[in-house]
Amino acid sequence: MRKPRIALAATAAIATLALSACGGGGDTGGAQASGGAADSIRIGIKFDQPGLGFKNGEEYTGFDVDVAKYVANELGYTEDKIQWVSAPSATRETMLQNGQVDMIFATYSITDTRKQVVDFAGPYFVAGQDLLVPQDNTDITGPESLGGKNLCSVTGSTSAQRVKDEHAAGVNLLEQPGYAECVTAMEGGQIDAVTTDDIILAGLAAQPAYQGKFKVVGKPFSEENYGVGLPKGSDRCEDINAAITKMIEDGAWEEALAENTEGTGYKPNAELNPPTPAPCA
Repeated sequence: MRKPRIALAATAAIATLALSACGGGGDTGGAQASGGAADSIRIGIKFDQPGLGFKNGEEYTGFDVDVAKYVANELGYTEDKIQWVSAPSATRETMLQNGQVDMIFATYSITDTRKQVVDFAGPYFVAGQDLLVPQDNTDITGPESLGGKNLCSVTGSTSAQRVKDEHAAGVNLLEQPGYAECVTAMEGGQIDAVTTDDIILAGLAAQPAYQGKFKVVGKPFSEENYGVGLPKGSDRCEDINAAITKMIEDGAWEEALAENTEGTGYKPNAELNPPTPAPCA
C-alpha cells in the first residue's frame, strides 16, 4: 500500500491551506477549449481539501482524485490525459455551464436545486455535515447548540445554505471562499466552529499544524451524496455510473477511501457506503 496521502502532503499542506480556500448544451467529449487537446479531459476538483482533492506542487491527491482517475480511465482517458482544474464551491455550476470543465469531482453534493442547471452521475460517496471546534470546547455539541456562536462555512456550499435555512437563529455565519480560511479564522479565535462535511473536517483536523488543536464533534446532521457534476444534457452519466459500480465491486473504491482517510480517525457511515449510483435522468 502506498504511504498515506495526508502524511505525504503534510508540509506543503500548510502553505496551500493558507493561500486557498465545492457549456450548457451537450457533452463536448473532450477538452477542446483553452488550448486543450481533443483527446484530453478537464476535471474539476478541490485543490485545498487534504484527503479529498489536494494540489501539492504538480501532484494531485485525495479520494475524489482517485475516483476521478478511475472513472476517466474507464472512459478512455489515461491519467496523463487529465487536465485538473480548481473548482471552488461557488463556481461549480458556472464552470460546467460555460464549458470550463467536462466533469467535476469536488465533494459536490447532489441537490434538486443544482439538478435544475447541471446533471449528476453517482453518488460515489455519502458524507454527513458536522462541526469542527477547538479541542477544549465543551459548549458546542451539535447544530442545536450554535446559538450566539460565530460559525464559518464556504460560500456556495450546501453546508452554508443549511445553516441559513435550518439553524440560523442566533448564529453569526461567516462565509469564506474555502475551508482553509475558516480553519485559520478559528485558530485565531475569530470564530467558534467550522461546518461542512465530516470527511472534509477530518482531513483538515489531521494536518500536522492542527493536530491536537481541533476536533470533529461527531454528530452528523445531514446526508451529502457526492455526485459527479456534468453539463446539462451530457451523455456520459450511464458510463460514469458503470465505472463507479465497477470501482466499488473490484475493491478499488474501498482501498482509495482507506488510503486517503488513514490517520484521520474518520469512519464512513457503513449503512450508506458504498452507495449505489442513482439511475440517470
